[in-house]
Amino acid sequence: MRIHSFVAAGFAAAIVGSVSTACFAGGLYATDRGVRPLGRGGAFVAGADDLGAIAYNPAGIFDAGDSILIDANLVLFSSTYARQALLRQVDPNSGETVATYEQTFDPVNGSGAPLPIPTLAGAFSPHPDWRIAFGAYAPNAVLPTYPEKLENGSAAPQRYSLVTLDGSLLVVIGGYVAWRPVEELRLGLGVEVMTGAFTSRTYLSGCLPERFFCAPEDPAWDVAGEISAAPIIAPSGNLGAIWEFSPGWRAGASFHLPYWIDAPATIRTRLPSSPVFRNSTQEGEDASLSFKLPWEVRIGVEMRDLVPGLRIEVGADYHHWAIHDAITVTPDGIALTNLPGFPKEYLLPDITIQRNFQSTVAGRIGAEYAIKASADVTVTPRAGFSYETSAVPQESLTVLTLDAGKATPSVGASLQYQDARFDLVYAHQFYPAVTVPIDEARIEQTVPLSANPSKEPDYVNAGYYSWNVDVVGVGFTYTFDKPKPAHAIPDDDDLPPVKPPPKVEPKPEVEEVAEPEPEAEPEPTPEPLKPEPKKPGGKKR
Repeated sequence: MRIHSFVAAGFAAAIVGSVSTACFAGGLYATDRGVRPLGRGGAFVAGADDLGAIAYNPAGIFDAGDSILIDANLVLFSSTYARQALLRQVDPNSGETVATYEQTFDPVNGSGAPLPIPTLAGAFSPHPDWRIAFGAYAPNAVLPTYPEKLENGSAAPQRYSLVTLDGSLLVVIGGYVAWRPVEELRLGLGVEVMTGAFTSRTYLSGCLPERFFCAPEDPAWDVAGEISAAPIIAPSGNLGAIWEFSPGWRAGASFHLPYWIDAPATIRTRLPSSPVFRNSTQEGEDASLSFKLPWEVRIGVEMRDLVPGLRIEVGADYHHWAIHDAITVTPDGIALTNLPGFPKEYLLPDITIQRNFQSTVAGRIGAEYAIKASADVTVTPRAGFSYETSAVPQESLTVLTLDAGKATPSVGASLQYQDARFDLVYAHQFYPAVTVPIDEARIEQTVPLSANPSKEPDYVNAGYYSWNVDVVGVGFTYTFDKPKPAHAIPDDDDLPPVKPPPKVEPKPEVEEVAEPEPEAEPEPTPEPLKPEPKKPGGKKR
């Protein structure tokens, strides 16, 4: 069987959309990321105080202290799809539809490889009021796989939407800084880049009823292909603030920029087995893909320690999925040659594929209660709940872009021993089963050779969808040093060492020589007494 490099722009656009829906909210995005934040229902904006804050509110990394964080979530996914389709009987002479029939195919089951989805981060403080962090995390995404053939050997009915996403690996790497200008306020900023590789396998059709005598879903006219987009380098960033506006009350807000994706791609395909393609070849296999992923806003208010140990946060967020309105595919000199009914060299043009996503809103609540078990041990149970609307309109739902309004309860706990903390989480998503009526389905089978839209396109996404998502996760955090209050008296350990007084050398003792006592002056010799002179005059007679 011959393998050709058949890079059809329509084919690329049909399956590269799974890059977006396999990454973030909406589509195949599963749940909020992180172990402790997910245990709080994603309500981790005002109360962000560990390195899980890099994905929620970078201002929170200040309160993480000098620390490291390692965690991983395991996403368990399963789905069932029973496709319905409208079959048309076409007059081969006029090309007009003369009859239509509804057909229900055998159901197919999808599953996702249980791969751990990690977060790695570390932070240090160059100054008491500044903290710098570096981190890497992967989106909580599902990489589903569906069969190519049913047990009876017939072609799987969902093959025009997706076969598998196995082999994809995407990660967000970032650097973050947080600043405390005053005791009650934290500000944060992050610069991020999403990088990695993406691989997808799917089918499209080489049938053109107006030019060839064929049926749109005849397996003999199927084109099986694989797209590899690498390297993906998509810049982005986030910023946030946390304000303790009253003792025991904190408000937080954050904003995440869109991801701008413009990546080179290579697509390898197997041309149809129909004799029409026997002598056809494809020259070139390179193309570029460009589209945008949504920006988002998160807000939250947390009550902290008004009851000692109890924290409750209520939050909401908005994801602007409406920005993901189209995918642009630019072939790089790709030409199909020797195809009957076409020029000898048919150059594939640029194609813009409409996506028609819609923005989503979510509400969240989370709580945790720290219980002091001993002087060194603290146990903290937590629980959360969130509800988010769908990014995918019902008429555009496929096995590639499974999404609906979803409710996600979660429970978790932490065990802290001195400066080390161990986290656990479990979450389950409740989705409604969705039925896309045949007359409402709007995802057309991709026919890359078609220059003009078909008057009667073959819609491939009608039918019944149901799916389940469970998440379990574990994490570890170690804190080396916690932030000090802005105007706190420093601890003894933080004081600079006191220099000992200089050592004074004793002076040598000098033997004192007694001064001679002065000689006593000789006492003056008393003069001899002189007789008193006789008074003149004689003796009285």
